[in-house]
Amino acid sequence: MKSAASFLFLCVALFGAVFAAPRAAEAAFDTSAKFAVLMDYETGEVLWGKNENETMYPASMSKLMTLDVLFGAIRDGSVSLDDEFIVSEYAWRTGGAASGSSTMFADLNSSVPVSALLKSIVIQSGNDACIVVAEALSGSEEAFAIRMTERGKEIGLKNSTFKNSTGWPHDEHVMTAYDLALLARHLIMEFPEFYPIFKERDFTWNGIRQGNRNPGLYLDSSVDGLKTGHTEAAGYGLTASAKRGDRRLILVLNGMENERMRADETVRVLDWGFRSFKNYKLFAAGTPVENAPVWQGVYREVPLVSASDINVVLSVDQRRDMKVTVAYETPLIAPVATGQKVGVLKIETLGAPVREYPLLAGGNVERQGIFSRALGALTHLVFGS
Repeated sequence: MKSAASFLFLCVALFGAVFAAPRAAEAAFDTSAKFAVLMDYETGEVLWGKNENETMYPASMSKLMTLDVLFGAIRDGSVSLDDEFIVSEYAWRTGGAASGSSTMFADLNSSVPVSALLKSIVIQSGNDACIVVAEALSGSEEAFAIRMTERGKEIGLKNSTFKNSTGWPHDEHVMTAYDLALLARHLIMEFPEFYPIFKERDFTWNGIRQGNRNPGLYLDSSVDGLKTGHTEAAGYGLTASAKRGDRRLILVLNGMENERMRADETVRVLDWGFRSFKNYKLFAAGTPVENAPVWQGVYREVPLVSASDINVVLSVDQRRDMKVTVAYETPLIAPVATGQKVGVLKIETLGAPVREYPLLAGGNVERQGIFSRALGALTHLVFGS
């Protein structure tokens, strides 16, 4: 395989320096949260984390999974926003006014529109609303929890197990900070029609007005979601998303001591994230990355291109140690077809896994005729090229 070291110098010329891995910034930054992850929305890359792959109690932040199942049911037409679900005695006692927990105060045996249940879950963190949805969609909360876990696996949540629809304490109801960030990114990306609800400041049901529990909405104008959580076992947590300009970050914090700490850390970590990291667009889809030599082809070279944009997120403060190389079998043997995978672009950064992007042939190179091939072989034998 050929490693195109010259490509590294091209990157230096483009950016004026060689940049460090985002994760290298960990040593210089910390949070009072026990679990944390900061994710770039566009790339899904983890910029910084703390115990982000350790399981924890997510409390009400796991309601994001309840919402994903509900959003999906609305999307596929099995449920309408105008449908009405009945508040069972179990939902009322376990998550309603009788429970003493976060609730929408829905009356026992009343009918509540799906649109109101949805807003209650997002804005009020209504436990009764979650259970009503769970029973309506799956027959029981237990069955719905199984559905949540299965759905989580489908979207890539590898370390999440759900035992209820609310986040109520249960030894086996666990997630990781990374899984929560991944879930938040999925919801924003997959259900843009519902995402604006997360920014609404209040919701009133049964004559009781309740404000959105997300402190970021009141302290940082760039924050537009998503969900808080708190139990004695979990501590105080928040899954937040913020957009500044054309950049969006997703933040998960959990295990803090009080509401004030949760609010302060949300603003501080997001501000640090936007200041410390920058998106760099290395190559647009279809743009030649390098030309590779072709043996016995009607053309001596073929451009190597990526099928998609190659973008990376780098620390602004740590500008060192990034290495970009192109590798492929050299020379390529004709015929070469447009779109044929012929190489790989590798990006190596300190403290992070090597990122690889397939490179494709950017054009057709047909094989030479027998006479030209023979002449080429003789030339190679005599002159070595």
